[in-house]
Amino acid sequence: MAICYDSANFKAQAEKLADELGLKLIEQADQNFDFILHCGENGLSLVHSKNPKQKPLLIDFTSGKNLYRRLHGGGKNQPIAKALGIKSGTRPTVIDATAGLGQDSFVLASLGCEVYMIERSPIVAALLQDALNRAAQDPETYAITQKVHLFNGSAESLIPSLAKADAIYLDPMFPDDKKTALAKKEMQILQALLEKTDDNNLFSIALGHAKHRVVVKRPKIGPFLNNQKPSLQMIGSSNRFDIYLKN
Repeated sequence: MAICYDSANFKAQAEKLADELGLKLIEQADQNFDFILHCGENGLSLVHSKNPKQKPLLIDFTSGKNLYRRLHGGGKNQPIAKALGIKSGTRPTVIDATAGLGQDSFVLASLGCEVYMIERSPIVAALLQDALNRAAQDPETYAITQKVHLFNGSAESLIPSLAKADAIYLDPMFPDDKKTALAKKEMQILQALLEKTDDNNLFSIALGHAKHRVVVKRPKIGPFLNNQKPSLQMIGSSNRFDIYLKN
């Protein structure tokens, strides 16, 4: 992987990221690299250089589906909000231990939750940080960004170092249903960057650290994590939320 930039205006940003991430700095796309981080006017994006038909991965919390979900997603009545215990007068603190593209974290923060977002890939974390920085420049989303705290590293190591949260949310990257896992092009890119981890171990750590509940997003017909039956379930058309309540 390498990093490039649009113009001299973005050279300093590219140089800084190249140093932080240990990437080679190049001046233009090069097919010798499978993926290239691109610093440009629209933000930081990830380009699949060997697949020009693949749309670059750019995280943007201020437009598109993230904007629509924030404005029209159902607020505190949407399934993820109910699963995590959001209700009138209650806004739990949440550790999102498998942040991915940050969509769920940003929605939870927009509903008033303090969210601690963990992403193990330094590349994806850089994309998330850039998206948060851009969202902080927008008056409509500035206050939301102040409720999102991004951490890069292994969730298994980071969770015990954080203050206990009311709820811990897990959305494993590699569900057992391969068709579901490959349904979205964005997920294919993330899977190419990440190695499969021990979700059962992460689940056990989460159970030991959450104050009130652990919520796991699963394919509708997928098995329970660690073969452990949840206290409650919320089942949708293609996914479900397994809710593990603490005593």
